[in-house]
Amino acid sequence: MASSSTPPVRDNASGRLKRAASTIAGDTQTLVSDIKKAFTMVKNIAVDLERERESAQIKELQTLAVQLSESCDDCICRASAIHNVGNEYQPTPEFTDFKKLLDEQFMKLKAMPSQNNRLIRQFHEAVWNVHHENQPMPGEEEEDIVMTSTQSNLLNVKCPLSGKMITDLAEPVRSMDCKHIYEKQAVMAYLPRNGTKKPCCIAGCPKVLQAQKLVCDPFLLAEIEELRSINQQTEQAQNVEDFTGLDDED
Repeated sequence: MASSSTPPVRDNASGRLKRAASTIAGDTQTLVSDIKKAFTMVKNIAVDLERERESAQIKELQTLAVQLSESCDDCICRASAIHNVGNEYQPTPEFTDFKKLLDEQFMKLKAMPSQNNRLIRQFHEAVWNVHHENQPMPGEEEEDIVMTSTQSNLLNVKCPLSGKMITDLAEPVRSMDCKHIYEKQAVMAYLPRNGTKKPCCIAGCPKVLQAQKLVCDPFLLAEIEELRSINQQTEQAQNVEDFTGLDDED
């Protein structure tokens, strides 16, 4: 795909491209959600089979889980690549190779830490905990575990301006420079309308905020959904512990 346009048309072309990219990236969230639901179903079936000690069938499900997690990661990276190109592209008199731009963005995103390992770890932990709850998995010691399925990749879990939890934000946005997350309405009110940059509100962050660099990328939405799921699992576990504690007291 190539483009060449005169200056008066550039702003319109850039705006249309940005809107189209945003729509495509947003639509991808439904697909990502469906893949994660399928992954959860496979994980739950594997847990049931582990209770019956059906090891051979669990290995087949593990292969399927890996395929689903890889597909999820690819969908998020493709959507993010489209989103980033749509937001960063500025038309020029020269022809533009959009396929090259998208492929470069995709490879850059694939090189970053993804949710793939997190999902696979969730699968292994769920199966392992059936008969070995509260025991480290083979090859791991508790003090050596750096990242587990109950941790999040998000740098902040609360908007520093509105005070709301990230999982409760109606329109979350993330700075492309420092990766900190804000509520869109709050951060836009914080920034001057003349486009002047202002410091990031997270203590110790040396970066500045710019309106055009505050975006809701597909990675962010997926990570927030992941955090929401982690919080729900933690709350359920705490409720079980509280209920068990009541039984012990009786």
